[in-house]
Amino acid sequence: MSSTITGLAVPDFSAPMTSGKTFKLSENRGNHVVLYFYPKDSTPGCTNESIQFNELLTSFTKKNCMVFGISRDSLKSHENFRSKYGFKFDLISDSDEAVCQMFDVIKMKNMYGKQVRGIERSTFLIDSAGILKKEWRKVSVSGHAQEVLESI
Repeated sequence: MSSTITGLAVPDFSAPMTSGKTFKLSENRGNHVVLYFYPKDSTPGCTNESIQFNELLTSFTKKNCMVFGISRDSLKSHENFRSKYGFKFDLISDSDEAVCQMFDVIKMKNMYGKQVRGIERSTFLIDSAGILKKEWRKVSVSGHAQEVLESI
């Protein structure tokens, strides 16, 4: 079950991310934070979604908002994905699924007729005080980054 509830503070957490850094939610107080969870690096939907966030990054920054992508992929995979597409934001590795569990994004999904555990594409907007302001579940990629931007 999710420990994040819209309107309440998001518990502090930390996780490794690209650029040799560690993401810590509490260190981002004073900024809005967008966390978008995606299933897998370099797959078509995940690539499209990440490209859209990257293209709008300047607009997010102007609204005092930081963007981070999260998946269960390794840091090496994230670094390759980020480098290949020139993403200007960091990607968080959640290989132990701790952050995914916190946000309740691990779901059973059908893939080629089989049930598999995976990340349900989801996005969370956390305000500058650490309060969860909005969440999007079962995200459709097309236009999603723009919708998130407009909600800030």
